[in-house]
Amino acid sequence: MTTGGTATKPDAPPRPAPAATVTQRRWRIRLLRDRSLLLMTLPAVVLLAVFAYVPMLGLVTAFQSYDIYSGFWHSPLTGLDNFQRLLDDPIFWHALSNTLVISAVQLVLYFPVPIALALVFNEVVNARLRSFVQSVVYLPHFFSWVLVVTVFQEMLGGAGALNTMLRRHGWATWDIMTDPDAFKYLVTAQAVWKEAGWGVIVFLAALAAIDQSLYEAAAADGAGRWRRLWHITLPGMRGVIVLMLVLRLGNALTVGFEQMLVQRQAVGRDASEVLDTFAYYYGVVNNNFSYGAAAGLFKGVLSLILVLAANKLAHAFGEDGLYRK
Repeated sequence: MTTGGTATKPDAPPRPAPAATVTQRRWRIRLLRDRSLLLMTLPAVVLLAVFAYVPMLGLVTAFQSYDIYSGFWHSPLTGLDNFQRLLDDPIFWHALSNTLVISAVQLVLYFPVPIALALVFNEVVNARLRSFVQSVVYLPHFFSWVLVVTVFQEMLGGAGALNTMLRRHGWATWDIMTDPDAFKYLVTAQAVWKEAGWGVIVFLAALAAIDQSLYEAAAADGAGRWRRLWHITLPGMRGVIVLMLVLRLGNALTVGFEQMLVQRQAVGRDASEVLDTFAYYYGVVNNNFSYGAAAGLFKGVLSLILVLAANKLAHAFGEDGLYRK
């Protein structure tokens, strides 16, 4: 191109911005857009960091012969000696066995209960009645385990309502609260009574998200209540059910430290010893902090493996699980 006999170069196309700059700009836009939500979640993040992640630094004691007066920096390193002792300890394997058995019983008997209750509540037409029953079921979630065990003691203990009625009729009594063989079913019943209400809220939220037009179309096609339940309701809840199952498996090795501690003397150590109580009694109480930390780290790693395996299984069934692929 020439102008007045002078050649000029054509305008060069603008260079694209570097990818890093574009990414930073997008992050800045998102931070400005979501700043209110981020400020709302900040206290929860701080609490999680202070009470969950910072204490993880103490796991270094699992590889030391930790002395409370020497501290982390001056306690001698022992490598994997604490874990070797752990694997050679028959009491540890008994605690692990008890933990897995109780977790399996709770998974089979406890996990379906909130789903069933949510389906029942969803069918209640009267909104006031549904809200009242839901509140009553959810209320025990706020009770401490001491209060829960006390309620069960008053109902099922040797001097409780059940055995008092059996004695009045001349029938044989059964003190369930001191029966080691029934302990795994007892703690499962206590967990159902205390925590099922919280799960109901989660599954009711999943039911509310199902498109109601699907039910109307199915009813117009002649589908009955059970067919609508099987082909619409349960598939609509499947994602939440799988997510809760993954979370449950990740928490399977935590079966209630306070619950076991309160009832330990009643049923004996053999029935109530789980990984959490093992770490407490053989670690903290015996001033063998490194041994207790090793047991806690073993439990944490095994829980992580369970979460990853359950999440991979969720992906195999086409669900997101805890995160997308």
